[in-house]
This record gives sequence, structure tokens and C-alpha cells, in this order.
Amino acid sequence: MPHHKSAVKRVRQSKRRQEYNRANKKAVKVAMKDVRACTTRAEAEPKLRTAQQVLDRVVAHGVIPKNYASNKKSKLALFVASLDA
Repeated sequence: MPHHKSAVKRVRQSKRRQEYNRANKKAVKVAMKDVRACTTRAEAEPKLRTAQQVLDRVVAHGVIPKNYASNKKSKLALFVASLDA
């Protein structure tokens, strides 16, 4: 247990940020999973755009590193390109 007023506040902030980060990381995983579940390119392209937007938003808020998101966007784009039209 924290013994100082500032430590109590820090615990509150950490908990709030942890919940925020966890929710955003979950959104990224769900968006990527939706793209990977597609079987046609027409079905996958709108979901790819959504996944890219989610990744960009999460990077802007500092939840994940920029290069991690770039790598994931690239891999998803390659996957969609490999699907049958």
C-alpha cells in the first residue's frame, strides 16, 4: 500500500492507464483478426482500412510503438494482396 499522497495518485493513474492500454491493444488484436479471417479480397479491403486506422490511432496515443504498427500494417496488406479477387 502506498504511504504518500503522491503514491496514492500514482496508483490511480497507473490503473486507469493500464485499463486504457489493455482496451486499445485488444482493439488492435480484434481488428487484425478480422482481416485474417477474410477469404476474399473484396471482403478484406474495408477491414484492412479499419485495422490500419485502429493501429494509427493507437500509435498516436502512445500505446504501441510506431514500427510495430508499421510492421503489422505491412503484413496485413501483403495478406490481403495474396487473396483471390
